[in-house]
Amino acid sequence: MVAMELEILGMNFGCVLAALSDAKIPDKGCLLPLISKLLGYAIVAASTTVKLPQILKILKHGSVRGLSVASFELEVVGYTIALAYCIHKGLPFSAYGELAFLLIQAIILVAIIYYYSPPMGAKTWMKALLYCGLAPTVLAGKIDPALFEVLYASQHAIFFFARVPQIWKNFSNKGTGELSFLTCFMNFAGSIVRVFTSIQEKTPLSVIMGSAIGIVMNGTILGQILLYQKPAPKKQKKED
Repeated sequence: MVAMELEILGMNFGCVLAALSDAKIPDKGCLLPLISKLLGYAIVAASTTVKLPQILKILKHGSVRGLSVASFELEVVGYTIALAYCIHKGLPFSAYGELAFLLIQAIILVAIIYYYSPPMGAKTWMKALLYCGLAPTVLAGKIDPALFEVLYASQHAIFFFARVPQIWKNFSNKGTGELSFLTCFMNFAGSIVRVFTSIQEKTPLSVIMGSAIGIVMNGTILGQILLYQKPAPKKQKKED
């Protein structure tokens, strides 16, 4: 009864408090699900500002130097499909909630990149209009279930290829331009934590695979930022 009264947002604090009150260490079956839920909601909370450092860096410098437009466009498509699938499957919000906030920020980021890029051509406008036309249908789940599964399976490839152009551009330029270290670090850390929470929430294997791909690709970009960052110029000593 105590456990039921202390269950908040699907998190059971009762069994932990009961064990502690008896001066015992909570068993794994009680502790791990609670940690998973707490981490899940922590990711959701942190996701509200994940892309903010990247957005602010672009606005501060008024430049999108070194950024791959295709990477950010594909990211929007991937977040849309992943969010729609998780909603359609009825997964707990703590298992996917960050996708909603990441999608909103990703759309804002693409809009800012378009603004600071050369004038938008007909092809760019067509892509934007096509997304605006199809996204509501996908998010509402009003498509054939078999097609939905195919779309979700493809989003792993989408996220993979969303990172490839940026990784290649970094490699070619031997620099990372206006990429934000903080945003990339939070993406990397979030992917690691999400693998753990997904396993605990018993989400489909395909969801776990998506997070695992995120670890590899985000880790690669993070490594490039560290590798290509320019050392701060040394101050010359004043001559006597």
